[in-house]
Amino acid sequence: MHPVVHEIRKALQGYYLDSEARALAKLLLVEMLGFSTLELYGGKDRVISEKDRILLMDIISRLQQNEPIQYIIGKETFCNLSFMVDKNVLIPRPETQELVEWILVDNEGRKGCRVLDVGTGSGCIAISLAKKMPKSQVEAWDFSAGALQMAKRNASLNEVEICFVKQDVLTFVPESACLDILVSNPPYITESEKTGMEGNVLDWEPKTALFVQDDDPLLFYRKIASLGRVMLNPGGSLYFEINRAYGKEMVTMLEEMGYTRIVLRKDMFGNDRMIKAMK
Repeated sequence: MHPVVHEIRKALQGYYLDSEARALAKLLLVEMLGFSTLELYGGKDRVISEKDRILLMDIISRLQQNEPIQYIIGKETFCNLSFMVDKNVLIPRPETQELVEWILVDNEGRKGCRVLDVGTGSGCIAISLAKKMPKSQVEAWDFSAGALQMAKRNASLNEVEICFVKQDVLTFVPESACLDILVSNPPYITESEKTGMEGNVLDWEPKTALFVQDDDPLLFYRKIASLGRVMLNPGGSLYFEINRAYGKEMVTMLEEMGYTRIVLRKDMFGNDRMIKAMK
């Protein structure tokens, strides 16, 4: 292992577990300094330039302040695709990938679907569906101009065409049915849950994409589900990523709104994390 890996691990001691620091060190050398696998594990003779050392010192300082590594390197992998990320968007997560995979399995072989992703952020859901569901028409909404700018860059990066719209879902009034799939990963963490959150999330990721008021935790779900009652074609499907604490409440809400064939599914960690319903 290159000696600088040990230097980075030592600098991060007390901030991260050693296993995490080791993984971060390897990632930084590959992504930021362009190390090959051979140089990382056997290239002890590779000299780190003064310019690169200054860069590493800056990155280590940012890591010590809990800044997510994805923001530092500027990208994350999701559904085997690369997505650029910055402070305007949430970092794509494995649980959200599970939701996308569920949609893909349900609609395997289907062509020409009309899909709407509400609260698209980095665009990871919309872009992954557009990439893996050929000939689908995908639209994506967000009220954040910064998020939409990043999502558009990611669509270009992944060579898909998506209709991006700046839209506040809470004020939108639907007119007619036009969708086969409506999907959303809206803000669902209640304000009271902040105390249990890690600093790298709480201090860095966009709060408007994370939090909802304690007195109405299903606010976005209720509004989006109401849109689905109008916008989904008969037999159309609604998919949500949800707060693990509100699975039963989500089922009840969707039943009361007239949805059928409701399925609540756990994520890889055993938490109620996603739900599907049909119009």
